[in-house]
Amino acid sequence: MTAFVLLPPAYLVLRAASAGAGALEVLAQPAAVAALARTILLTLTVTSTCVVVAVPLAWLVMRSDIPFPRMLLAALALPLAVPSFVGGYVMISALSPGGLVQQVLQPLGVARLPSIYGFWGAWAVLSALSYPYVFLQVCAALRRIDPALEDASRSLGQTAFATFRRVTLPLLRPAVSAGGILVALYVLSEFGAVSMLRYDTLTPLVYVRYATAFDRTSAAVLGLPLIGLAMLLVAADGLTRGTALYHTRSVARTPARRRLGAWRWVAFAGCLAVAALGAGVPLAVTTYWLVRGVQRGGDLGVSLSTVEHTVRAAGAAALLTVLAALPLVWVSVRHRGRLGPVMERAAYLGQSLPAITIALAVVFFAARYVPPLYQTLGLLVVAYAVRFLPEAMGASRTALLQVNPSSEEAARSLGAGALRTFARVTAPQMLPGVSAGALLVFLTAVKELPMTLLLSPIGYDTLATRIWTATSEAQFSMAALPSLLLLATSTLAVLMLVRREEHSS
Repeated sequence: MTAFVLLPPAYLVLRAASAGAGALEVLAQPAAVAALARTILLTLTVTSTCVVVAVPLAWLVMRSDIPFPRMLLAALALPLAVPSFVGGYVMISALSPGGLVQQVLQPLGVARLPSIYGFWGAWAVLSALSYPYVFLQVCAALRRIDPALEDASRSLGQTAFATFRRVTLPLLRPAVSAGGILVALYVLSEFGAVSMLRYDTLTPLVYVRYATAFDRTSAAVLGLPLIGLAMLLVAADGLTRGTALYHTRSVARTPARRRLGAWRWVAFAGCLAVAALGAGVPLAVTTYWLVRGVQRGGDLGVSLSTVEHTVRAAGAAALLTVLAALPLVWVSVRHRGRLGPVMERAAYLGQSLPAITIALAVVFFAARYVPPLYQTLGLLVVAYAVRFLPEAMGASRTALLQVNPSSEEAARSLGAGALRTFARVTAPQMLPGVSAGALLVFLTAVKELPMTLLLSPIGYDTLATRIWTATSEAQFSMAALPSLLLLATSTLAVLMLVRREEHSS
């Protein structure tokens, strides 16, 4: 799988090398420099926002006596199911001047709402849709942290806040780092929302050079800074990890939930407000368009085969990606040589690249070297795995870090082989984290658009492609039902993960 992950960067480098000295001229163009600056600004602000929002939310859901924690866990994860281009359209439809909200407020004297185009619109949409990357990672980590460490801190006179800052938060560092990198890489390669909200980052610029100007060499050159930024992110993650240990030497027990007192329902309302921004508003707007479509009696734009195609491709991608991530994670955590970290960090490159670049590289490889694989579902699933491998690796690595190697050594000393030790000792402890990674891959794959458009077999429609086709033609009523089905499919995946975690606790 590492070889497949390196294929898109190699394709970009070889294409860019063919430009020679002209590559510097392309990178020095004012539009390219401005797009790079916008990309860095948006990545830093969205990632920071997601971490600041997700960590307290995860603590409230997993460690406090907030009402209905299982419902909140599912609700706060739902924004991952909303495609960015749907989020951008919803913001434009609801909050732009002349949109649905202004129509409601106009009788109150609100003549015009502020413009939502540009940086602030892109920041709001991507933050609302991306924070679950960090939230789910931290929830999985909080479930596995032994509360005895926190109890010891409290017994020594530390306040609840001091205990969280000095004990809990350092133990969450792998989960926060893994989630933050996923957010940053997602923003680096984002196309849909930034295009609709007219905030030109590098990825739309690459897409325009590929799809409009048919200048593949120039587009490859513009894609190189994305590789550089991804490598910086992964290197920074490696520096923050250090050599700290995150497992405990005792059997973890179920933590007691902290009482919030009078703030219990205030916290519940705050969590619902965050979930509403990411999933509730898109749900309301798409329902509005669905009702209008039903009233008009038009085509609702979806079939059962479309749903089946979506679940099949995303499910296969989740399985393949997790299986590919496990050996890479094992080598990087349990065998800390030179090869492991290099392979692990190389795996993160795929998600930093525009999806269209990965798709074209895979098409180039299949058409030239493996013609029978071209235009097959297998090729699409492999491309998904290349792009979403970091999502499975981040969750699996966090889970493996929290497995005490002593338990594995004890099994080996009793005569168990390596495979049996992994199956009987390591795998059960890793299962919640691995399941979280599979969920992330599934949720991201069901809404993936550019690769699906370029790589899916002829006639293999998915919910994402149906939504894109309808919205690109301004047929918003036809996009409503596929959008709702996409949310429903993702909701089922979230509930399956929550139930699995409950049975594993």
